[in-house]
Amino acid sequence: MAAGPPPPLEPSPLPTFSEEGFVEKFVRKTRENPLVPLGCLCTVGVLAYGIICFKKGQTRRSQLMMRARVVAQGFTIAALVGGMVATTVKSRQ
Repeated sequence: MAAGPPPPLEPSPLPTFSEEGFVEKFVRKTRENPLVPLGCLCTVGVLAYGIICFKKGQTRRSQLMMRARVVAQGFTIAALVGGMVATTVKSRQ
């Protein structure tokens, strides 16, 4: 059972990507999944308002805002995971 020599191993060419700056990448990612930046902005806004209420001594409203912050963070995480699932499904097709 004499087999011929194995074929020569040639490295496959690496894909080339264009240089993408921070702004271009941010805009592209925001267009792919716009709910993540929206969730981040909501989280920061609720957090800032909660801190302001805490400094003013409005403890009840501050506690409410901290609970709302947790809900906003949950929304952001759900949007992030949903976007990853959608991207994975899209790339398989």
